[in-house]
Amino acid sequence: MFGHMKSVYGFLAVVLMGWTTVATAQTTTPPMPLPRPEHTEATAGDGVSSGSDEASQSIEDFVGAKSDPYFTDTLVPYAPPTHSATGSDVNVEQGALFLMAKLTSDSEPLDQGLVWRIYSETTGDDGRLELIATAEGGNAEFRLNPGAYLIHTSYGFASATNRIVMRRDVESKMVILNAGGIKMEAALGENLPLEGRNVTFSIYGMEFNARGERNLIAGDILPGQIIRLNAETYHVISRYGRANAIIRADIQVVAGKLTEATMIHKAADITLKLVSSPGGEAIANTSWSVLSPGGDVIVEANGAFPDVVLATGEYEVVAKNNGEIYTSLLNVENGVDTEFEVVTATSQAQVSN
Repeated sequence: MFGHMKSVYGFLAVVLMGWTTVATAQTTTPPMPLPRPEHTEATAGDGVSSGSDEASQSIEDFVGAKSDPYFTDTLVPYAPPTHSATGSDVNVEQGALFLMAKLTSDSEPLDQGLVWRIYSETTGDDGRLELIATAEGGNAEFRLNPGAYLIHTSYGFASATNRIVMRRDVESKMVILNAGGIKMEAALGENLPLEGRNVTFSIYGMEFNARGERNLIAGDILPGQIIRLNAETYHVISRYGRANAIIRADIQVVAGKLTEATMIHKAADITLKLVSSPGGEAIANTSWSVLSPGGDVIVEANGAFPDVVLATGEYEVVAKNNGEIYTSLLNVENGVDTEFEVVTATSQAQVSN
């Protein structure tokens, strides 16, 4: 019944086994800093969300905090004021901490998009770290009592955590984030970009957690959106629609550079219609199922004109209406968006472009 079963499984093998070749990537050196990303919902590195204002963190969130080479003395001259903005004397019992950050040791200091968080190194009775102070923008200045602190610096989804011991003097430090950016697009081929389509990307780490799953770093990313990340390799998933048009690739982010990647899908947008005769009016109150050659349900929908995106291959379409069941075979070709009619009189498919 499924004459093209072999070709369907051949495509799935490409998706599952050959995903390292489905993306084309190009690394460029744009003006720095990188543009600020619009999406900051997912969890950033080191267990701290880049868009979160949580007042405390557990000590486990900062295990592995590094002081070298990510935290270095800066040569920027800095003299703290002797009076605060209100005109009152500065607390001489406190130390002054001046912080700046760069993507790489050779890049210019970042003047926007940074989030600074200062945590106490000691935990409270609840085992959480106390958030002492925060700042956003570019460089930052803090007045701190003598003691040990953890400094978390985030720039989009790139981050670094450092430890410092403050005294009653001035400390001036530069954080080297060792970060870059990634911008992703999707296409159905060299001349078929998926602009304005229902395409999203998700970025995962390469390691697996205790449940055997990759840790999500950033999700629901739109084409053309620039995401800031620490320099390393990431597992990227592109989804076209909500069914089985899914492509995977491992993409490397280089410090101080913008990596541009295009994910190549093989799919088409299909509108389903149940009609009494070819070219007739769509019948309302219809339930739909699209099955793989092996009988697995790929997608289910309801209505007169359900719209689904399917990977290329052959499927069985099942329409249910008023107690009757109608089936037809559907062959999806790459980039060929169609209306697929299931005709009740003959239960055979008619396709119109």
